[in-house]
Amino acid sequence: MLNYFTSFVINTRLDFFMIINFTFYQIMPTILRLATISDLPLIKYWDKKPYIIFASGEDADVVNNDWIDKQLRNPSKFVQVYIAELDSREIGMVQVCDPANEETHYWSKIGQGLRAIDIWLGEENDLGKGYGTTVMNLIIAKCFEDSSVKAIIIDPLVINNRAIRFYKRLGFKFVENKYFEKDYCAVYRLDRC
Repeated sequence: MLNYFTSFVINTRLDFFMIINFTFYQIMPTILRLATISDLPLIKYWDKKPYIIFASGEDADVVNNDWIDKQLRNPSKFVQVYIAELDSREIGMVQVCDPANEETHYWSKIGQGLRAIDIWLGEENDLGKGYGTTVMNLIIAKCFEDSSVKAIIIDPLVINNRAIRFYKRLGFKFVENKYFEKDYCAVYRLDRC
């Protein structure tokens, strides 16, 4: 649950009058937990949302939900799927993979010491409230807990301006535009500090 507060502080003296307006957001406890087979119906439901289909591109596995079935039924040691929960309510999903070693070789030849992230919030009314930022900060910290991880990469579609702005605000830097099968993506990278 997001609580929004606005406060005004007034300081007066004979010759001085000031109003300070500040706003802050309090985000209730957000956690990441490993997805289980019981999350499959919810993830498949989210995968059918138009804005998620738009962000996913033309990758047939995403459109047909094959990837999540395979991952949850037979987990890979190189891919983890997390459910983000806000105040005990599922709000989104994050997939983290070791792009050099995961079985599909989606990233082609790529160096060791990286993690690739895909994230989405499940419901439209959860967008634009800071939840995605909170979830990304949690997953970034989780990725960098492994001292061998030197950077995190992401690959939003080039036309997904909202996602690109989001990743830039988090400190990701542009690397290149690249085709992944039919999808023209913008690759961004966040290096370990």
